[in-house]
Amino acid sequence: MTAMATRAEETRRELWVFGYGSLMWRPGFVYAERHKALLRGWRRRLCVYSHVYRGTADRPGLVLGLDRGGACHGVAFRVEAGLSEATVRYLRERELVTAVYLERMVPVTLADGRRVAALAYVADRAHGQYAGGMPRNRLLELVRQGVGRSGENAEYVLATRDHLRELGILDRELEWLAAQLRAA
Repeated sequence: MTAMATRAEETRRELWVFGYGSLMWRPGFVYAERHKALLRGWRRRLCVYSHVYRGTADRPGLVLGLDRGGACHGVAFRVEAGLSEATVRYLRERELVTAVYLERMVPVTLADGRRVAALAYVADRAHGQYAGGMPRNRLLELVRQGVGRSGENAEYVLATRDHLRELGILDRELEWLAAQLRAA
């Protein structure tokens, strides 16, 4: 096998992962590249009741999901071929703990203009933990009450908003929530 053929095979097995919430600031896997990226047709939204990481079944929090419509700026990570299987296993253990997300390959555009297919976790609208849209005051109430295995829900919202700001991304809903949480 030639060096070029070997590289082509490795490229086919490389994995790209799209992060739009805590994966952006706490990926938990080894990656070779990290780029700002855009996903069209999906939007970041606090639309998933958290029963494990940022809340409980009795006192749910809210976490982000990719919901249909719009566009979402986030981060794409390139994982080398030799680490792709382990990365997918890790992500499935992390993201599919209650099966509220669906694993999808989605087309993202990197900041440098390249288009890649990336693994992403989208909200399953048919799942009982899908929260859909709700008034801002209800979002705030759920975020304030939520505490789970990974800590306070408010901490998650603030860390995500702060990381988006560092990337130059403005998310109006998270901006409003952060202002309310920091004012309290």
